[in-house]
Amino acid sequence: MSEQPGGPSPALAGRAPSPGDAPATVPGWSPWRAVVGFGVVSLAADMVYEGARAITGPLLASLGASALLVGLVTGAGEALALVLRLPFGARADRSGSYWPMTIAGYALTAVCVPLLAVTPFLGAAGLTVGCLLVLAERTGKAVRSPAKSTLLAHAAGPVGLGRGFGVHKALDQIGAFAGPLLVAGVVAATGALEPALAVLAVPGLASLVLLVRLRRRTGDPLRDRVRAAGAQPAVSLLRAGRDLPRAFWSFAASSALTTAGLVTFGVISYHLVTDGLVPTAAVPVVYAAGMAAAGLAALVVGWVHDRRGARVLLVLPVMVAVVPALAFTDSWAVVVAGVLVWGAATGLQDSTVKALVAQLVPAGRRGTGYGMFAAVQGAAAVGGGALAGWLSTESVPALIAIVAVLQVAALLLLVRTLRA
Repeated sequence: MSEQPGGPSPALAGRAPSPGDAPATVPGWSPWRAVVGFGVVSLAADMVYEGARAITGPLLASLGASALLVGLVTGAGEALALVLRLPFGARADRSGSYWPMTIAGYALTAVCVPLLAVTPFLGAAGLTVGCLLVLAERTGKAVRSPAKSTLLAHAAGPVGLGRGFGVHKALDQIGAFAGPLLVAGVVAATGALEPALAVLAVPGLASLVLLVRLRRRTGDPLRDRVRAAGAQPAVSLLRAGRDLPRAFWSFAASSALTTAGLVTFGVISYHLVTDGLVPTAAVPVVYAAGMAAAGLAALVVGWVHDRRGARVLLVLPVMVAVVPALAFTDSWAVVVAGVLVWGAATGLQDSTVKALVAQLVPAGRRGTGYGMFAAVQGAAAVGGGALAGWLSTESVPALIAIVAVLQVAALLLLVRTLRA
């Protein structure tokens, strides 16, 4: 495959490129154009599912769901979105079907979210269908994420993994910012949830059209590589995990601790409303501000990552430790500052962290690596969320102390990873 204009692919920070990194050229489109293309697809898709997440609770409640059922369905959905990446990531590496899985995952989101608009008209079946659609949409996230991250890492190789994932995350967060605002505007104009969900069919369709165009213009070099290597035997997930480098697992353990310590926005927003710091109607605006901080942090830290190396991630445990100390005060301004730090930390977890995973895992195993990594994070998120929810009402000083201890351990593991 011939190299694209713009110079040779640089070595990845911290290690020599693996054999799969060298041919990271993009036929038809330059590497930067491909990275931006993935970002625009994610922008449109994020408008769909982040917009829906802003009103999923009220929608299910209007269909007759209890608070417990809403919590179970949304919690199970997030667990599916993370844990199921493990088998789907391994399957993508074994079959080379990165593009089909990416397209299928985005299609599930584009179809399931607008269909939620019809659930109020289904009578007694509406609640069941609504719950199944929420779970199916989150399953789509699991189907596409490892494959998409592998394709993005391949495209971003020549321009820098940190900058590539950072630009992608920034565009992604524009959608996460715009989607809830679009939904809020439609609900305010119509006084109903159904039109807001139906409108999300427009960015959903746009994401699929853009994705198909991106696929046509970039080709499928990763599948060609898998075919050239011959059929890959199916192996157990345990064996697949053992085959990944030790440094990867050290970093996964560090990331699990940061994920467990990063208080969820649901807990923070509960504090904002119950303590009377901001009105309920203002909570989506505060969330949008956190998403904007996530996009900006991903851009800045991704650029620094490619210039200074993965040491820039040492700031992540510090940011996570600061969040509860700011977010559970009695001053709305300090709490908003905590939300901005929270947003910046989430931005790094979904951008620069993925860039380091791509460096630690051989190119032909990145789908498996991303799946394993997400599964570890998912398990940590469940435990961390329960811990934060309990301690935020029982003892905020205890929560701050426990999160600080977790982040010291995360920092030590991260230092060990970087030295390895």
